[in-house]
Amino acid sequence: MLKLQKNTLFLFYTLAAILFSSCEGMFEQDEKKEPLARVGDTYLYKEDVATFIREDMTEEDSTVFVTNYINNWASKQLLLSKSKINLPEEKLAEFDRLVSDYRADLYTRAYIEALVNQSRDTSVTKNQLEEFYEREKENFKLNEKLVQLRFVGMSNQFLDRDGVEDRIRNWDESDKQYLDSIAVQFQKIHFNDSIWVSTARVIEEIPPLTRANEETHLKKSQFFELQDSLEVYLGLVTNVLEVNETAPFDYVEPDIKQLILNRRRLNYVKRLETEIIDEAIKKNEFEVYEKQN
Repeated sequence: MLKLQKNTLFLFYTLAAILFSSCEGMFEQDEKKEPLARVGDTYLYKEDVATFIREDMTEEDSTVFVTNYINNWASKQLLLSKSKINLPEEKLAEFDRLVSDYRADLYTRAYIEALVNQSRDTSVTKNQLEEFYEREKENFKLNEKLVQLRFVGMSNQFLDRDGVEDRIRNWDESDKQYLDSIAVQFQKIHFNDSIWVSTARVIEEIPPLTRANEETHLKKSQFFELQDSLEVYLGLVTNVLEVNETAPFDYVEPDIKQLILNRRRLNYVKRLETEIIDEAIKKNEFEVYEKQN
């Protein structure tokens, strides 16, 4: 019995020593933190503000910043304490629920996003893109006019303007090679007339072209010559798609890929949520109680 008492006393003193040393360490830790301000029992410490001080701040700037930060912090703390005293209990309870829900949303969104990024499959084959396009073609209606064209922009002083016009019109292999060979003499060039371009983009590239005159110049098989005080633009429109026509596959291909990836993400999140619940039920970590009458 005496031996048991001695063991008990030894354990007691050992535990007390551990608790004392822990508390002593905790007090030392608090003492190391340098307080800047206090409102009631809440303290603002120097380290709370230090992360906001930029290296490029002068001593005067940092002093002004810290002073303003302390005043703003104090104002918020005082208003917070007043609100807890003066707001109705039901309103405080509502706000506490909202804060709790917001915190839960932040954590769960961050966790889900990390899982999604970890398992994300970003590979989409050409065949998948084309199948998606054919299946949902009706959803790809144009909300802007598109054109295919080739054009050059050159100085008003360019000597062989007629020769360039002839080659843009004819456009056989020798014409392309010749214009490529003198491309450094042009201010702007666009020779890839297999690409669909919005009229808004064309207007940006060709200043004399405007919304007011685009209908005249941007028509299928239309050659145009437009000029301002600095440059002259020669071009030929090879094809046109009007608003509400079906967008060509090449034009919407990047959008289709993003749609496919977004749907994959949504499906993954739904599957993840279902699997989490199923696993919790199996482990008896989640259950729904029947309503008692």
